Amino acid sequence: MATRIGWIGLGRMGEAMVKRLLKAGHAVSVWNRTRSKAEPLAEYGAGIARSKLDLAACDVVFTMVSTTDDLKEVLFAEGGLVTGERKPQVVVDSSSISQEGSAEIRERLEALGVAYLCAPVSGNAKVAKAGKLLIVASGPKDLYEKAQPYLQAMGRKAMWVGEGELARIWKIAHNTMFGVVIQNLCEITVLAEKAGIPRHVFLESINDSVLGSMYTKYKTPMLTNLTFDQVTFTPKLLLKDMDLGMGAARAYGVAMPAAAATRESVSRLVGRGHDHIDFAVLLVEMAKDAGLELTPDNVPMADGLES
Repeated sequence: MATRIGWIGLGRMGEAMVKRLLKAGHAVSVWNRTRSKAEPLAEYGAGIARSKLDLAACDVVFTMVSTTDDLKEVLFAEGGLVTGERKPQVVVDSSSISQEGSAEIRERLEALGVAYLCAPVSGNAKVAKAGKLLIVASGPKDLYEKAQPYLQAMGRKAMWVGEGELARIWKIAHNTMFGVVIQNLCEITVLAEKAGIPRHVFLESINDSVLGSMYTKYKTPMLTNLTFDQVTFTPKLLLKDMDLGMGAARAYGVAMPAAAATRESVSRLVGRGHDHIDFAVLLVEMAKDAGLELTPDNVPMADGLES
């Protein structure tokens, strides 16, 4: 794999990951549906592609989009990456999509002579900016090894979990737990506060107990001061991932009652219009259900990253 890299999808994650590649000295050309989101990256050394087809000359193209349908569109729809005579050697996708959709995309790409690696990540934009993503990949082992310089440039660790779409199952399981943990953390925090324990005191105690984790620590500033406008992940995206989790559970015959209950809670959050703020707003809705009106604790805290 040569050094010509293309990138499609410049949301919060994609932008941060491209900057890590550029910082590591890789030549990157980018495309985004909204061109204005791509143009600032020129200041960091990125090339700005006029169309997705322009990136077909790259040896490897990374994609980071929201859904399976979005990925199919940027690859196969009119003007898509692989619809011209020239095609990239490799597509590496870091989106959170279904196992079935990923398998279909793999089949279509490989039929065109394009290799395909799944490489979803653990972490948000702050984590990506700091170069601390965990990247979990699946697909041909030799392809993963060739992609290592790029994956290492974007994260603290890269892992290969097997052939095919196994990284999709990993990401689905990861984000399902993501939902279940925030659900329970909000439940017990509301319980403690209604009983009389100050919210920041309770969260600090959980973080310092055997139950504390990197995740609970990273979420504590937001839950304490109710700063849900500092978005890391929206309820709508979490609902999509919970649905992927429940779909995988059905496919493999695995009962996941805690995940099922969480899925319904997140669905209610979306139904109440919380589309563009952080999913941790779940705390406020659960407090309302308990007859508790929350106010910010206004406790100074360093902003954390989030796994």
